[in-house]
Amino acid sequence: MSNTIGKLFTFTSFGESHGVGIGGIVDGCPAGIDFDESFIQQELDRRKPGQSKIATPRKEDDRVEFFSGIFEGKTTGTPIAFIIRNQNQHSTDYDHLKEVYRPSHADYTYQQKYGIRDYRGGGRSSARETASRVVAGAIAKLVLRKLGVSIQAYTSQVGPIRMKAHATEADLSAVENNIVRCPEANTAETMIDYISELKKSGDSTGGTVTCVIKGVPTGWGEPVFDKLQARLAFSMLSINASHGFDYGAGFDGAAMKGSELNDPFTVNEGKVSTTTNYSGGIQGGISNGQDIYFRVLFKPVATISKKQDTIDSNLQETELQARGRHDPCVLPRAVPIVEAMAAITLLDSYLSQTNPI
Repeated sequence: MSNTIGKLFTFTSFGESHGVGIGGIVDGCPAGIDFDESFIQQELDRRKPGQSKIATPRKEDDRVEFFSGIFEGKTTGTPIAFIIRNQNQHSTDYDHLKEVYRPSHADYTYQQKYGIRDYRGGGRSSARETASRVVAGAIAKLVLRKLGVSIQAYTSQVGPIRMKAHATEADLSAVENNIVRCPEANTAETMIDYISELKKSGDSTGGTVTCVIKGVPTGWGEPVFDKLQARLAFSMLSINASHGFDYGAGFDGAAMKGSELNDPFTVNEGKVSTTTNYSGGIQGGISNGQDIYFRVLFKPVATISKKQDTIDSNLQETELQARGRHDPCVLPRAVPIVEAMAAITLLDSYLSQTNPI
């Protein structure tokens, strides 16, 4: 099983959703970085369950404990180990899934690949594992902050409901003003109502998270196989329920002409820029100094309380009505996860530069 990401800034995650806890080891973090534990905890709080009426009712404090790699408030350059203890498991909620495979979940494929699976919430396939990613991403953000790089994601679509503003126009300061993390207030209310109705009916919905990254200079990214957009896509598609990735104009660019899609170069006060940014801040796999922006598509949550046709471990057809505490929509809690994976990827890319700034 692949549990490590990164080359120079690496993150290894461990633990299961209904075990003692989840955690990770971050290696390659530069020494001497001010270690702001309150900031890291704030990032975790943005992801934790039970924070709103449209999220899972599971209650977890998600308090992170650090074991190594920090001395007198600064990173030492050695591995940073941490754990987040599980406190609110209802493992018996999953007894009915012991011999049954949930449609579109990892149950069947895990069983076939490993010959064993943790049916209590999915074990390693559970989105609970992503809490560890947020911690590692917050550590990466502390380093990137010193480089002048900021990362802000937000919910841009829920089901059929889309934001009106483009990523280049969105008010990023308004993302945390509502529980769905959409910077358009009116659109956010419509999204919340839609999710609430689906939650009542036992169903779920998907959507997209958009991420905007500012302050990345020209030159990050390693062609041919480590193009910056390829590294970002790899990290985003490792997130639970993610089903698609595009950057810049993305798939919308298929309907445009080259004369419309190309970003003309210009010079402003001796600095090269572009008059448009359909490239999404990346050209030839290398950052070009403009804002980087991309979208991640998340599918509807697979575990729903509506009755579904499936099979059991004896390959007998059966009907499943899942129980347990599940999000009707992952988007609001996925926002900090997308930011975290972007931070991990960007810091690793920065450290990989032959001439880092």
